[in-house]
Amino acid sequence: MHEPLVLKYKVKMLKENNYIEINRQSWNNRTDIHLKSEFYDLENFINGKNSLNAIELELLGDLKGKKVLHLQCHFGQDTISLTRLGAKVTGIDLSDKAIENAIQIAKKTNSDATFICCDIYDLQNYLDEKFDLVYTSYGTIGWLPDLNKWAKIISEFLKPNGQFVFVEFHPVVWMFDDNFEKIDYRYFNSGAIIASENGTYADKNANIRQEYVMWNHGIGEVITSLIKNGLEINSFNEYDYSPYDCFNKTVEFETKKYRIEHLENKIPMVYSIVAKKKA
Repeated sequence: MHEPLVLKYKVKMLKENNYIEINRQSWNNRTDIHLKSEFYDLENFINGKNSLNAIELELLGDLKGKKVLHLQCHFGQDTISLTRLGAKVTGIDLSDKAIENAIQIAKKTNSDATFICCDIYDLQNYLDEKFDLVYTSYGTIGWLPDLNKWAKIISEFLKPNGQFVFVEFHPVVWMFDDNFEKIDYRYFNSGAIIASENGTYADKNANIRQEYVMWNHGIGEVITSLIKNGLEINSFNEYDYSPYDCFNKTVEFETKKYRIEHLENKIPMVYSIVAKKKA
C-alpha cells in the first residue's frame, strides 16, 4: 500500500531522479526478503507447488504448446508455473536481482523458462518475437506512468488473435490509507505518488526501508488503452476478495481468500480482463 510522504518538491524530485532506477532499487531491496518469506513459500515451490491462483488459472485455460510472454514477473515463480502447465514462457522484470534469482530457480526446477531484465517500455530492444498469450498480474501497472505505452507493448508482442490475460488489484483498494480507515488518494491518475515503506508486503516486519514511485490507474484508463491499441475486450470481472494476504486488517474467510475485516465484502479487491488482438 502507498505510504504518503509530504513532499512539496515532488515534481522536481522526479525530474532529477529516474523513477525507473528508484523502483529498480526498491525491488532489488525487497527480493532477498521475499525469497525467504512464507508468503512466497519458495521451498515448496521448488518441490513442485504451483504459484498461480484459481482466478488466473481459469482465465488462462489450456496452455500446452503456447508461447507466453509474462510481464513484470518478479523472481519468476508464476513464469515457471506457466511452464509447468505446458507453455513456453519468457519472463520480463525490471529488477536485476529478481531476474538473477529467477534464472537460478528455473535451473533448480528444470524449467525451460527464459528471463530478460529490462524496463517494460524498452522491451523491443531486447526481444523480437510474437506470442500466443501475454500475461501479467497483481501489483504491476501501478509502477507504470503511461498505460498507452503499456498497451502498445502488449499489442506489438501478440500474434494476430493472440490473447492478453490480466489480473490486478482493484483501483478502489489503492484509494485507502494503509489500514483502510480513510480515503487518501484519488481513484483517477493524478500523477506520480512518491512514497516509502518499512518492511514489505511479504514480510511487514522485515528490517528494510525503500522509496518508490507509483501511479493510480482507474479501470476506464486501463480498458481504453487496450482498445486504442487494437485489443478487443472479451471479459471483465471484479472480485470481492484478494487471493493474497498482502494488506493490513485482513481476514481469511475461505482458503486463500482475504478481505479487509471491517469492510467485509463491500469493496472490490481484484479485477480481471481477457482481451484478444484483432487479426
